[in-house]
Amino acid sequence: MMGSLKMVSPPTPVTRFRQRVTANGDGFPAFLPKEIQNIRDPFARALAQRIVRIPVPLQMGNFRGSVMSSCIKPLVQLHDKSPVVLLHCFDSSCLEWRRTYPLLEQACLETWAIDVLGWGFSDLEKLPPCDAASKRHHLFELWKTYIKRPMILVGPSLGATVAVDFTATYPEAVDKLVLINANAYSEGTGRLKELPKSIAYAGVKLLKSFPLRLLANVLAFCSSPLSENIDWTNIGRLHCQMPWWEDAMVDFMISGGYNVASHIKLIDHKTLVVCSENDQIVSNQLSVKLLCELANAVLREVPDSGHLPHVENPKHIVKLISDFASGKLY
Repeated sequence: MMGSLKMVSPPTPVTRFRQRVTANGDGFPAFLPKEIQNIRDPFARALAQRIVRIPVPLQMGNFRGSVMSSCIKPLVQLHDKSPVVLLHCFDSSCLEWRRTYPLLEQACLETWAIDVLGWGFSDLEKLPPCDAASKRHHLFELWKTYIKRPMILVGPSLGATVAVDFTATYPEAVDKLVLINANAYSEGTGRLKELPKSIAYAGVKLLKSFPLRLLANVLAFCSSPLSENIDWTNIGRLHCQMPWWEDAMVDFMISGGYNVASHIKLIDHKTLVVCSENDQIVSNQLSVKLLCELANAVLREVPDSGHLPHVENPKHIVKLISDFASGKLY
């Protein structure tokens, strides 16, 4: 059953004109860093052309207003099915889902890919707070304004932590959870929050560096040729070229980050815990621990994958999400 469909209207001539004058060339949105032109991965290039900004109201600290928030919106809305909402890993963007997103659409799932506040490609020139509470509130306001139905919330690595934190606070907004190689037992940013700002900024500059990012990529993937790894590294650090990125990262770092271990036992939503066969970053033992502490969870392993199976083995991830959404796994 396809469900009740709402198709997005095709662009009018005026819309097409606006798309041309606001694009960076080759159909890329003008707000993306110019380095997008150097990306070779066809899946990343295609998905980047679909990134939009939508206004999300936010009132946190001294910030009052709307954040033009980057995301990928579904082409099809299924009003009798729960939408799938994709988060991303630590310091990443919606482009992380470049190989999985189109397959989820082919599986007839209404799919959103959201840039978590402080990462991705939003307009944060007037920087709001970027601590965990602000990230949570921003996601809720986006959900309340645009999605409006309980969602299947998907989070990989730190994105799983974001998902747990959100679900514990706003259980009514979530139908089911998918946690992939979940980093849910980290204890925030630790002593980094005590660093003087000058040292914090120096550390953030190092975090942005190509050699460090390339090393992280080598650890994250099970096996990929060097040329592909270099391109994927450039995709993973593309959002670091946003003019506000360093300020947002320092703000998150000194805020203390996430600490959600105590929230896990409070969640009774149906949860799919996914771990990779060859994850070198998060131990599979933590996925088993998560399975045991969640009230209503099942565990599945993805073969031939490292820390980011939604990049390395997207067909397997889509099958798991699709089966979980339809109830076949539960």
